Amino acid sequence: MKNILIIDAVCVESSGVQRKKISFNSITGLIEEVGLNKCEVDYFFDDDCLLFSGMGDVHIHAREDVSQQNIYKEDFISASAAAINGGLIHACDMPNNPIPPIDNSSYLEKLKLTAKSKFPFMLYAGVGPHTKPLSIHVPYKVYMGPSIGELFFTNFSELRETLSHYRGEWVSFHCEDPEILNLNIDQPTHLLRRPIEAEIMATKQALDLIREYDLKGKLCHYSAKVGLQLIKNQKSKGLNVQCEVTPQHLYFADEFLPDKDRTQMQMNPPIRSESDRQALLLAFKHGEIDFLATDHAPHTHDEKVFGTSGLAGLDTYAAFVTWLIVTEGVDPTIIAKSCSENPGEFFNNFLPNLAQFNEIYQSLGKGFGFLKSGYSASFTILNMTIPTEIKSDFLKTKCGNSPFVGVTFPGSLEALFLQGKIVSGKSKYLSV
Repeated sequence: MKNILIIDAVCVESSGVQRKKISFNSITGLIEEVGLNKCEVDYFFDDDCLLFSGMGDVHIHAREDVSQQNIYKEDFISASAAAINGGLIHACDMPNNPIPPIDNSSYLEKLKLTAKSKFPFMLYAGVGPHTKPLSIHVPYKVYMGPSIGELFFTNFSELRETLSHYRGEWVSFHCEDPEILNLNIDQPTHLLRRPIEAEIMATKQALDLIREYDLKGKLCHYSAKVGLQLIKNQKSKGLNVQCEVTPQHLYFADEFLPDKDRTQMQMNPPIRSESDRQALLLAFKHGEIDFLATDHAPHTHDEKVFGTSGLAGLDTYAAFVTWLIVTEGVDPTIIAKSCSENPGEFFNNFLPNLAQFNEIYQSLGKGFGFLKSGYSASFTILNMTIPTEIKSDFLKTKCGNSPFVGVTFPGSLEALFLQGKIVSGKSKYLSV
């Protein structure tokens, strides 16, 4: 088999959409050249397909840590299978584990566990009461209030004091104010127990902390219409803040959830109103939300019946993106930015420092997210005309459930290349 292969496809970047040829080295896994005119083609994708630089998810819960307590829900191998099934070529795992990665030793011990998957995972380190930054350059996660796990703060003053030690770091926030949550703990529904006021208050606090400590901030799984304007205003003033939205918050609304499905659809923050959903979707269409991130949080069927918060999302990422483009009219260039380029930039920022600890990072060249020479030859190719019906047997996640079971999306994953190798796709590509 020859080393240099060439793809001919309609390529989508934030700068535009154009049919191009991409040559890449199947041994190094890196892109050689983009935009070739006359050459023999190894993979040809017709106009029904769109090629993106490999998509990435900056917010997942793979559940595995050194305790191994939660691997019955997911582990790094099953999470990588679900990610590939969903058209993703990298993912960033959250730290709310039974043994959270909060210092050099616990972080590197968890990082060792990712190697067996042969899939590029980036790990967040946890920020909790009295923690300090690691000596290695990593992203951090703050749980401003109680969620799944024990890594959270109970009041703002404790959070503020802790973050004073993290000046200049990359910090992502789960924005729910613990005091407001505590005041509503006895409300009859999950939506009322985690009211929108908790997210708005925490948003204001997070924005203040990002400004005060010069953080590179990211607000996770954002769900509140009112808060979007706060974020937009601060961005316009130069604050270094980004935000995520989940497929769940873009697709579902509380008013339309059948009562029998409410515990199955429970997550933090909760599925909100149709008004909030429409505001999120509009902001996404306008390029005002930086990441489409699943908050993939797998639990067993029995845990979901009990009301455990968290929804699985890796398997359905690519199919959901086709819904955004075909059904909702999102410009594919917006998808390129929020699903490929921004996640790639986030991941790439930590590559040089972590390469010494995980050999998979050493082979990524300039990293992910861009159709340019020297970047990873990782591509997500979507077919915009062949639908995907989400059934339980479609899923690769170990938990075996998804909020989208029963939904038919308008398009599908046509092929996925990871570091120069085709790892998912129709059989006609596999023999090339």
